[in-house]
Amino acid sequence: MTVDKTAIRNAATVIVLRDRFTAPSILMGQRGAKAAFMPNKFVFPGGAVDPEDSSIPLAAPLPQLCYDRLAEQAEADLQQALAVAAIRELWEETGMVLGQPGEWDGDAPADWASFAALGFKPSAEALQFVFRAVTPPGRPRRFDARFFLVDAQAIQGDLDDFSRASDELSHLQWVKLDEVRNFDLPFITEVVLAEITARVTDPTPPSSVPFYLNNDEASLFQRLRGYPMPEVD
Repeated sequence: MTVDKTAIRNAATVIVLRDRFTAPSILMGQRGAKAAFMPNKFVFPGGAVDPEDSSIPLAAPLPQLCYDRLAEQAEADLQQALAVAAIRELWEETGMVLGQPGEWDGDAPADWASFAALGFKPSAEALQFVFRAVTPPGRPRRFDARFFLVDAQAIQGDLDDFSRASDELSHLQWVKLDEVRNFDLPFITEVVLAEITARVTDPTPPSSVPFYLNNDEASLFQRLRGYPMPEVD
């Protein structure tokens, strides 16, 4: 498949939150020095939506509130593909399973064969849609990224076992939330972290989701199902 590098691609990012009520930490890894997008930065697992993501069945759907928020200012029927992409990217980049025990109907697609071999089907019920951001113009890659928060208790297996991870992210580690800004982070990651920190003790999905929209005219903070925030210079 040929990818138009100038197009804005839909993407999903996963913020895994561990020990949220005691000593909260989040899962991060470092992008390679030669990566075209955000080289050397510490980031959350995530990546672009693939065409096949919309056809992958889920063992359990997204929470209805998150499903509704994802539909706002977006192309129709994208919600499942975004949820599947989030679970797939988490699996590929960290080896972590967000799913439920279950058998696939027939052979699993190649991207999911190793996931299915462990006896799981992807499940979106623990994903919470918490942030959306569009990459500013002029970058080598541009994404319309949806950020999902998930409590680490929903992950199947050992939270410290990264042996099944690909090599896309290095230095995978749990970072204390109050120490994460000591790392080399992209600007948008710092913005998202502020939102996560503010709601770390609230386990419910947010009713209003921040949307950082960058286009050729302006950079704006909006809210999905809320009031627009002031313009950012």
